[in-house]
Amino acid sequence: MSDDNVCWQSVDYEGFEIHVSTRPKEPVRPGEVKPARYTYIGYVCHPGANAALPGHTVPFHADGEDVFATPPDAHDEAVQVGRSIIDGTHPDLSVLSLVTSGV
Repeated sequence: MSDDNVCWQSVDYEGFEIHVSTRPKEPVRPGEVKPARYTYIGYVCHPGANAALPGHTVPFHADGEDVFATPPDAHDEAVQVGRSIIDGTHPDLSVLSLVTSGV
């Protein structure tokens, strides 16, 4: 899950950690100072888990069409998605595998 060129931010929630990285949706265009749109990737894990080991995280990302005007907007949405995974309200992802496997 980690990449040397990616800046991760972490939020503690209900005994789990939500790790989020915001990034430009596309490269900065010539003549522009900053990207016009942003997206995110993230994962949920237990505190102290090794994200490089299989089965120790529940990864997630923005849907292909989801774009955000600023990095904070993308971050806020990613944290909400992470919370829904932990709360069990996300339609496709769950922390059940982390809980039952003991990692």
